Amino acid sequence: MNTRYEHSLELLERALRVIPLASQTFSKSLVNYPKGAAPLFIERGEGAYVWDVDGNKYLDCVNSLCALTLGYKRPEVDAAVSAQMHNGVSFTLPHRLETEVAELLCELIPCAESVRFGKNGTDATSAAVRIARAVTGREHIAVCGYHGWQDWYIGSTARHLGVPDAVRALTHKFDYNNLDSLQALFEQADQPLAAVILEPMNVAYPAPGFLEGVRALCDQYGALMVLDETITGFRFHLGGAQSLFGVTPDLATFGKGIANGYPLSAIVGKAKYMHAMEDIFFSGTFGGETLSLAAAKAVLSLLKEQHLIDDINEKGRYLLNGLNALLDELQLRDYFDTAGHPTWSFFTVKTTDQTLYWQIKTYLVQELASHSILSIGSHNISSAMSYADLDHVLSTYRQVLPRCKELAQTEQLAAALQGATLQPLFKVR
Repeated sequence: MNTRYEHSLELLERALRVIPLASQTFSKSLVNYPKGAAPLFIERGEGAYVWDVDGNKYLDCVNSLCALTLGYKRPEVDAAVSAQMHNGVSFTLPHRLETEVAELLCELIPCAESVRFGKNGTDATSAAVRIARAVTGREHIAVCGYHGWQDWYIGSTARHLGVPDAVRALTHKFDYNNLDSLQALFEQADQPLAAVILEPMNVAYPAPGFLEGVRALCDQYGALMVLDETITGFRFHLGGAQSLFGVTPDLATFGKGIANGYPLSAIVGKAKYMHAMEDIFFSGTFGGETLSLAAAKAVLSLLKEQHLIDDINEKGRYLLNGLNALLDELQLRDYFDTAGHPTWSFFTVKTTDQTLYWQIKTYLVQELASHSILSIGSHNISSAMSYADLDHVLSTYRQVLPRCKELAQTEQLAAALQGATLQPLFKVR
């Protein structure tokens, strides 16, 4: 047993007795972190770093699945939360923070004329789908990207266990950067679409005219265009990817970085559609919980005043440029590549052999962790990261990648793994 992770393994056995997968989130569990070869539980975080339950310190390149843009324990955010805590957390009537944060969102986001709050991205995307169905009188939805765990979306994936067939039949996938695949769904006259919901960008940039084409098709066929900005919002641009790419949807959903890790999401959109919220039932006891709203107000103010999104863009670009130069210098392009936006970039493995693919993925998580870097194949930048931190990432890749290729070519990769090989969850993008 690798004693570096001794307490992680002990806690895993304890957690598995009372928690399925030992985690509340699939992507934070054994599906992304190989048992015995990577940390499985985090004890605390500060700035750009986290410490696992064994006391090992890591540069966090995951940042709670893109939820952190400012790093852990940002003083201004913690101070705002602490101050509000002294006045109470949840109340019998709405709190002024609900209005103040909603006003900020309407100021910053092009499509936002009205706002409702939830707790997770799934809350917001499901609300958007319900609004679209209510205002159009239609039931079918076109999807592209990952949109949460609710039946209406997850039923369209391989993880549809427990979702009724009748619900699954209402959701239809189309391909990113392929307007023809969306056009074909619109042309199915017996299945008129209530909405098209998509991530404005994930691994690939939108091709010229793609988002504009989605907007035009929605207008032509009377469907609502919904941008799922759960990740891109307040990471790519202060006004979301819709500001960056210049395409305004009817509705949009935000989460993750909106409150730097505090649980908050938002559904925003044009008032004529958001008014449907007065009739459909989207309601939760903790939607107006004030600690998360206080955090969001502080985060949005910091992003506005200190241009921190420009900062994480520059740092992400520095890392991507360095990594691309490294791949070219070491002639590794036949095995590896990069993709994505500088603030949310992907390090990709190029092989059609699925066994080899998962061995390489496991090896990279294992070796990065051994060099004090927490990563699951993406670089989710926070403003707390320094250029010295990024140089450490690049120097580690310089050591690890040639060895990984050598082991793969000589078919010795499996023997180099110190823990269980990762297994596929389902393809989300």
